[in-house]
Amino acid sequence: MSNIYKAPESNLVNERLLSDEYGSIEKAIQGDYEFSISSVLSEAWQKTKGSKWQVQLAFFYYFLVAIAVMVVLSILMSIFMAAVQGPEVMVLTQVVMQVGMNLVVLPVMMGILVMGIRRSVDAPINAGMVFAYFSRTIQLFATLVLVYIMVAIGLVLFILPGIYLMIAYYMAMPLVVEKNMSPWQAMEVSRKAITHRWFSVFFLFLILFVVIVISALPLGLGMIWTLPWGVIAFGILYRNIFGVEADTLA
Repeated sequence: MSNIYKAPESNLVNERLLSDEYGSIEKAIQGDYEFSISSVLSEAWQKTKGSKWQVQLAFFYYFLVAIAVMVVLSILMSIFMAAVQGPEVMVLTQVVMQVGMNLVVLPVMMGILVMGIRRSVDAPINAGMVFAYFSRTIQLFATLVLVYIMVAIGLVLFILPGIYLMIAYYMAMPLVVEKNMSPWQAMEVSRKAITHRWFSVFFLFLILFVVIVISALPLGLGMIWTLPWGVIAFGILYRNIFGVEADTLA
């Protein structure tokens, strides 16, 4: 028998978001947040149940989009190369291919990460969310370029600064779409927040990477579980550090 007195799920989620249970931008910058690698991985595994097929379908959409863009760009670049000759054409072709791919697939990947963020607060998810962030395409691409530049400079400066920035900027693009931040603002907020727990974040991502790679070895079957697990773990980490906007759950 259904419980007619049960509070609506959306209200419960909003009450938790308004509480001190999750993070916020202000607390993140001050380092006022906590998480343990084991608790993030454990909670993510629990939340994988009932959500893995939606996340898998989202990845399927991602690969379809990536393949379609690659095919279209390859045809266009082949036509261009047939019409224009010169050694610089190959370089230009590669640049156009990279830019074109990123302009399309970045918003789709951010949609997948937002699915993980929504799942972290028990909000419903569906694979169609991967197409929700094309309005942020330019901001995401600008963020990617700035991150590449800063990391490249860091790698030139004795390598270690570049490694530090690779992790420190990891939350920049999700902040662009979830908090509606500008590229540089998102990069700085991500850097300042993650610096307080840099090694914990590094080892969390390292564990996720190793497990997902290993799970791909037996014909990729293990990734049915590990890919959603990794996406949700990312969402839980993001939630604990920065909190989740009410607009993200709309």
